[in-house]
Amino acid sequence: MKEKISEDIKSEYYQNNYANDGQRFIAWYLRNIFNLDTVETKDCITDGAGDKQIDAVYIDNQDSIIYILQGKYYSGKVDSEPLQEVLASWVQINNLDALQENANEKLKAKINDISNAIDDDYTICFELVTIADLTPAAKKDFEVFQKTLSSYENLTANFTLVDLDVINFRYDEAMNKSRPYINYDFKIQPNKYIELDLDGTKAIIAAIPLKECINIPGIHDGSLFRKNVRQSLGNNKINKGIAKTIKNNPKEFFFYHNGITAICSKLEVVNNVLKAKELNVVNGCQSLNTIYSCSESIKATNDGYILFKFYEIADNDKADKISVNTNSQSAVKARDLRSNDKNILAIKKAYEERYPDGYFKTKRGEKVNTAKYNTNHIIDLTDLGKELIAWHSQRPTISYSETKIFDKYFTQLFHKEYQPENIQALKELFDAVKLRWNESNPLNMNEQLLAMKSYATYHHLYTISYVFCVINNMPETVPNPTIVLNLLKENNLMDKVVDLAGNCLNMAFENANAEARDNGKIFSPQNWSKNKGSLKNIRDAVRSQINALSYMSEGKELRDNLYKVLKMSPDKFENRWTAD
Repeated sequence: MKEKISEDIKSEYYQNNYANDGQRFIAWYLRNIFNLDTVETKDCITDGAGDKQIDAVYIDNQDSIIYILQGKYYSGKVDSEPLQEVLASWVQINNLDALQENANEKLKAKINDISNAIDDDYTICFELVTIADLTPAAKKDFEVFQKTLSSYENLTANFTLVDLDVINFRYDEAMNKSRPYINYDFKIQPNKYIELDLDGTKAIIAAIPLKECINIPGIHDGSLFRKNVRQSLGNNKINKGIAKTIKNNPKEFFFYHNGITAICSKLEVVNNVLKAKELNVVNGCQSLNTIYSCSESIKATNDGYILFKFYEIADNDKADKISVNTNSQSAVKARDLRSNDKNILAIKKAYEERYPDGYFKTKRGEKVNTAKYNTNHIIDLTDLGKELIAWHSQRPTISYSETKIFDKYFTQLFHKEYQPENIQALKELFDAVKLRWNESNPLNMNEQLLAMKSYATYHHLYTISYVFCVINNMPETVPNPTIVLNLLKENNLMDKVVDLAGNCLNMAFENANAEARDNGKIFSPQNWSKNKGSLKNIRDAVRSQINALSYMSEGKELRDNLYKVLKMSPDKFENRWTAD
């Protein structure tokens, strides 16, 4: 892997876009592990003078995680001194004002983004990414910092050492490469396990010492949990509770904890040793990571046990079902809780009746047979929620937040009588928007705006609706999406209006950026996209752009055509659905 990284970062892309190998290494990590495109990757990099020892910040709005990365790209050892510099800086996350002092402009903007995300209860994941080994002193500092993080009551955070083993595993997972499974021998006590045959499936239920758990391979790099439906969620409230019991009351841990579920290709007990081949933990990732992080406390006690359920499973399909079902007791998102809501089921039924070749996906991760259904008529509930709040509530500023859409604003957004044609229209309009948001950048958008394509695209959708509001002099209302789509198709104006809206959005973004700069303020693209001030910027830009068309030779013809053929009667507009 060292050789691969070294060769990869010599390529033209890394050499032309990043100043040194340290930046290139972190950029490589973002590209290959988080699968970010070139624009998104460049936007994440904060390395340079005034970086406060933070090389990159990546905010994953889908999974509500803030990744704060520090890279150490050199051979040999990472000793205590550079690690202490990193840790001292990261501890300041608990005091963002202090961290922002003397930070470079890129990091100042990212700190604003971090602050907003923390307010939305995002988890912070600090990662030290290195191809070097830690010295004993550095390892001790690493353990101290983990304990420091766990002591914060008001901060959900964890610290991960991403060394070559972790990079290797994550790279293979990202590339969908197979890796050998883990074989491990558990030491068990005669009176603390039972063997079962359950309808032909061999099972062993055992009380495993906590001390044994910290020796299981694959916890650190995640390879032990390859079939788990979710990886470690960080130092959240549940994991803090687990750590507290381990430290203060290990004798009771067995009784307080639900246990670990593991599948293996073969199980056998020989002389009080449980031999597990191709071991995979499908439920218990959070617990084992927390136990691993409390290794020093565990070494000091002989009293702690945890329940393990081992199953000998050869059938991959059955193994996957065990993974999904054993995780169902864990906390789920508001989005998941709504999949069987009566209004959602009514919307699904109406849509599939209107489009017999279509399918309405209500459950996260649901797979659809594209050979059976028309891909143009496959609707995803999450996407629909984001489109509804952008179009009907005119709040694309909230489209990034599934929690708000499916919790706080759910009843305002999902009406069982909502027309299937409108659902289809929103999908087609948004599909047209997404075609413009790629690395080729056909609309020549500002790179900082393009880097926010996972949620700024909903601002683009909103802008299309406002173009119709201006043309029809209905600025405080919302146009019917089906009528909008039909008019654009019938008059062959889909591309022109989608492009016009994208240019208006870009103008609004750049005007806001220039205004902040002129006033000596920090401009945070993500904060702009989540603030209602961005909507005023967009509305001003739409009016300005449409008026400006009159002064262009080709523009005047387009403007006249827009006003001629995109006219809608007032009854095709409605009041926006309140969402604030």
